[in-house]
Amino acid sequence: MEVYIVINVKDKSFLIKFGNHLRFLRKQIGISQEELANRADISISQVSRVERGEINTTISTVKVISEALNISVVEIFKFVLKD
Repeated sequence: MEVYIVINVKDKSFLIKFGNHLRFLRKQIGISQEELANRADISISQVSRVERGEINTTISTVKVISEALNISVVEIFKFVLKD
């Protein structure tokens, strides 16, 4: 059983934009959420929740995701914040 602790997020729109960008990067290289999860050694549900902006993921998770996508951590954060 997985248990999730929900932390009050101050900027939900940032998490959603981050997740959308992560999804774009993943699809750009043509891999599924399952493949990304396997490469990063994290759960598929975690990848899904990050992409939907449901969780404020850790910096260490961002690092393993960037390695799994074969891009820099900086690249993951290169997205437009304004609407």
